[in-house]
Formats: sequence, C-alpha cells, structure tokens
Amino acid sequence: MTSVSDLHNLLPTLMMLILSSKSCLSQNEENSTTATTTSLMDYNGSVDYNDFPTMCTKASNREFRSWFIPTFYSIICILGLAGNLLVILTFFYFKRLKTMTDVYLLNLSFADFLFALSLPFWAANSIADWALGLGACKIMHTIYKVSFYCSMFLLCFISVDRYFAISKAVSAHRHRSQAVFLSKVSSAVIWVLALIFSIPEMKYTSINNKTCTLYSSNYDPLRISIQASQIVLAFVLPLLIMSVCYSSIIQTLCQARNFERNKAIKVILAVVLVFLVCQVPYNLVLFWATVDTAYGGSKNCNYENILLYATDVTQCVAFLRCCLNPFVYAFIGVKFRHDLLKLLKDFGCVSQERFFRYTCGRRRSSAATDTETTTTFSP
Repeated sequence: MTSVSDLHNLLPTLMMLILSSKSCLSQNEENSTTATTTSLMDYNGSVDYNDFPTMCTKASNREFRSWFIPTFYSIICILGLAGNLLVILTFFYFKRLKTMTDVYLLNLSFADFLFALSLPFWAANSIADWALGLGACKIMHTIYKVSFYCSMFLLCFISVDRYFAISKAVSAHRHRSQAVFLSKVSSAVIWVLALIFSIPEMKYTSINNKTCTLYSSNYDPLRISIQASQIVLAFVLPLLIMSVCYSSIIQTLCQARNFERNKAIKVILAVVLVFLVCQVPYNLVLFWATVDTAYGGSKNCNYENILLYATDVTQCVAFLRCCLNPFVYAFIGVKFRHDLLKLLKDFGCVSQERFFRYTCGRRRSSAATDTETTTTFSP
C-alpha cells in the first residue's frame, strides 16, 4: 500500500504537470488569436474589414421620412377633412339620403374623414417617439385600418349600385322603394366586415423601439400574412368588381343616344383612373416587399433603402384617395354641386350674386338630365 510519505513525494510532481498543461493551453489560445488576427490583416499590416459583417445604415431614409411624410400627410389631412366634411354637411343639411348611392357616399365620406383624422398621429410617429401609450396606439391602428377597408369596400358597392341603376335599369326601378333600406343594411355590414378584418392588427399592434407599429421584426410571418390579405381584400377584389361593373356600364352608355353619354363615360374613366393611379403603385411595391420578406429579406443595403423610399412615396400617393373621393364621386353631380353652393351661401362663404350667377347659368344646360341626386349616368 502507498504510504503517506509517498503521497507527499508525488504532490510536487502533480503540481508541475498541472502548471505545464495550463501554460500550454494559454499558449495555444494566444497562437489561435494571433492566427485569427493575422488572417484578418493583409501584408501591409492593416486590418481587412471585408470579413466583418456590416449593418445596413438607413440614415438617409430616416432623414427623408422626417420631412416627406409629415409634409404630405398634412396636405392630405387638410384636403381630406375639408372635402369630406363638406359632403357630410351637405347630406345632413339637405337630408338628401334618397338613393343607395347617397347612402354609400355618406358612409364613404365618414370613412375617409376618419382616415384623414388619423394621419397627423402617423406623421408624428414617423419623426418622434410614440408618447401616447399602447392603448392609443391600438386605437389609432384600428381606426386607420377600419376606415381603410371600409373605404375600399364602399367603392365596390358604389360601382355595383351604378351597374344596376344603368345596365339593369328596369329591374333596379322595381326595387327602388327598398333601395335605401338595403343600402343602410349593407353599409352596416361593410363596417362590421372592416372591423373584423382589422382584428389581427388590433391584436398584434405594439410599441417597439418607442414606435407604434404592428410588426415585431422585418421577417415576422405575421407581416407576410397580413400584407398578403390586404393586397387581396383592399386592391385585387375591388379592382375586379369595379372593372366588371364599369365595363358593363360603358357598354350600356355606348348604346345610348343621350347627349350626356360622353360626359358620363369621361366621369367613369376618371373614377377608374384615380383608383388605378392611387392604388396600383403602392400595391405593387407592397407585393414586392411581401415576397422579399417571405424569402428572408435582402442582404443588399442599397436595395433595402430603395424599397423603403418606394414604399413611403407610393403610400402617400395611395392616401390621396381620401381627399380625391369627394371630387370624383360627389362633386360631379349637378344637384349635389347646387346643394353644396347653397350650403356655402347659407354659411356666408358665397355671395348671393355669385350663387345665382353660377346656378342660373348651369341649370339651363343640365335641366334635361338633372335628377333628385346626381346626373343620370354619374357613377
């Protein structure tokens, strides 16, 4: 058996072995670090930074957003609030909810008015930290999305109503007494559907990096599904319905021999053109961004910045629809323009002389086609 004296003799030897192994390990780590550093340096002794991962800087895009978005959002907000408020006041002042189109136009103005009302908050969110809390963040996102979906759906229903009123005039006349009631029920259904489609954004909206946003990261699967559903519900579906309805309306008008036919066709083309110009660029960019996100995003910093620039610009163009809708849908009607001028006269914005000069000069030329609400072929 090993004695105590033998153990005492072995201890120095074991200590020497442990110390020598530690020195070897430290020397190996030092050699490894030196080799790594040497591999990152060229023959002149400078560090080769190409082997280090680089972060994509978006300072130029942030600087662009700091002035572009607040400027255009402010312009769209002012025009949208003014135009849609005039439509709402005219409807209530003259109590002119007599057709389906009147009901849809009133709801469209409410939706666009709410949409324009939310723009100042998003303008502030783009240049400063969100300071209103999570509750206000969710409320503003919900108002924004509900009004957005509602506006798109109402444009579809207006085109369907005009299709039955012009292309199917005989059958539409039979159900004229029920038209206003049906339009009110369908408008309520539209608002409910818009609220349902906005639930995902209402649920997942949060404050990330002191910004009110929906997406937690650039590669969130939730972002892909929501953006894809928005493209389908708020662009593809309205575009298909409006294309079918207005194509049939134009065919019907071409067969008519009314002197207002050409004017009506121009109005319809203007409606479709405004929708395409406002919505097509943004949805194409949104589609491309969705595909890019689905494939994991791009590693090209220049490409990412260009996509951000395109998204900001086309989104502002798309938002123009909330201030253009009153002009292409409401103000084109002869009767509606007359009521609007009378409203402005009663509020003291238009003089009595100017009101009679405008209305008397216009009424004679439009007497043959003036109806209860708008021109006969007004969309």
